Amino acid sequence: MQYSNLIPRFVLSLWIFSLLFFCSCEPTPPTEKGNFRNSDLVELVKLDPSLNLDIRYAKTNNFLGKAVYSEARAFLQRPAAEAVVKVNQEFKLLGYRLLIFDGYRPWSVTKIFWDLTSVENKKFVADPSKGSRHNRGCAVDLSLYEIISGKEVEMPGEYDEMSERSYPEYKGGTEEQRRMRDLLRSKMEANGFSVYEFEWWHFDYKDWRSYKIQNIQFREIN
Repeated sequence: MQYSNLIPRFVLSLWIFSLLFFCSCEPTPPTEKGNFRNSDLVELVKLDPSLNLDIRYAKTNNFLGKAVYSEARAFLQRPAAEAVVKVNQEFKLLGYRLLIFDGYRPWSVTKIFWDLTSVENKKFVADPSKGSRHNRGCAVDLSLYEIISGKEVEMPGEYDEMSERSYPEYKGGTEEQRRMRDLLRSKMEANGFSVYEFEWWHFDYKDWRSYKIQNIQFREIN
């Protein structure tokens, strides 16, 4: 769903700016209790420069139609990042590389997504009162691109699409699209990730419960 088609662009821009301003001034992620690992967010391309980035939330080609990141960067907690690098190396042997859409996401951005998403599509975004696995640095949105052509691999649905085509078990699309979607899933699951039930591109790392929700901005990460 393209909210930019439903709301005048200047109104949407003002709305997002206001949300970002208030979230940055009033840190309100949910309070958590328990023993958590120290955060060790690492930038993916520093571990493996061959990873291809297409950080949609730093652009306008996303479901909001507006950039909410000031920098096109992707981070994960180190164990999850190392697992992504391993998957990328495995795909290189098959003629593909990983295409990264998103990794760690500040809590304030999760709040924006929730506030601007219609009730019927809430399953595609995380409830900020509970936090997101992206907020913990343990979720990654990704796909594949073909090395020889440099083109993104076609999947049954598009990234960020809020429809049944995004479901990992969706039976539509072509046989080849489903094969590539399932191949991506199998490689990720073999390396400690699990797919989100409504999004073929979203994978949670096995240790996500070990990390706290964070609202640190990209510019603050070394």
